[in-house]
Amino acid sequence: MHFLSAQLEHYITDHSQPEPEILKKLTRETHLKVIQPRMITGHFQGRVLSMISKIKSPKNILEIGTYTGYSAICLAEGLTSDGHLHTIDINEELNAMQRRYFEESGFGKQITQHTGDALKIIPTLDVTFDLVFIDAEKVSYDLYFEACIKKCRPGSLILSDNVLWSGKVIEPLKPKDKATKTLVDYNRKLMEDIRVETVLLPVRDGLTLSRVV
Repeated sequence: MHFLSAQLEHYITDHSQPEPEILKKLTRETHLKVIQPRMITGHFQGRVLSMISKIKSPKNILEIGTYTGYSAICLAEGLTSDGHLHTIDINEELNAMQRRYFEESGFGKQITQHTGDALKIIPTLDVTFDLVFIDAEKVSYDLYFEACIKKCRPGSLILSDNVLWSGKVIEPLKPKDKATKTLVDYNRKLMEDIRVETVLLPVRDGLTLSRVV
């Protein structure tokens, strides 16, 4: 589902910060070599992530769902000079591609890749995170959130991607559609959870910004 007309989407992109050349290159390679290239963050949302990170100026970032590394590079743009980003993905086949672009971006030394189950990896990280980006398996969003908030402090930001799920969250729910049911419940939970202040932004497929109180 397109929430805005193509013409308006182009206008928004044209009046936002330009996409860095390395990310254009990463987008091209992703579309040529990787399945489901529509999963890549993309220009506009990438600049939104970059801006949020730059405003927050985090020392430690956690990303759940690396894919080809686009969003990690965007988030890393806001890291402090001694900051670090931990990114987790279950698909080890993309590790080499991610690392190549992390190094080329100049953030290579500040990014650590983890491969495996995020729910097992997160508890092992002895880090307090200032910024978290959740963009992995939708049916596990609530579990990811609970694992992450334990590693956050008051003022930390938790971003959740794809929370509009192509508009399915407002459509009649199909009994076997576990992903949509999870996101409907997750969106309601974030709105009601007294541990966070939340605003759902209509950015691309929906981006929730939650601030730990």
